[in-house]
Amino acid sequence: MTHYMKLCPEPFEMVYSGEKTIELRLNDDKRKVISIGDTIIFTNTENENKQIAATVLKLHRFGSFKELYNICPC
Repeated sequence: MTHYMKLCPEPFEMVYSGEKTIELRLNDDKRKVISIGDTIIFTNTENENKQIAATVLKLHRFGSFKELYNICPC
């Protein structure tokens, strides 16, 4: 399945360069249907002609932001 999401220019360029390999999103109804192996097409919010296709390799689901931040090394 293919999903479409937008990224601001800075994170878009970081994904494009390979510097950013993880994308965090709220697990809302739109994201709950994403599965390993799916493709996400990211579109740059300032230039819709710039797109990147990424394959979902892994999913991490957390019950709360607190749970996420407790394990996040950022």
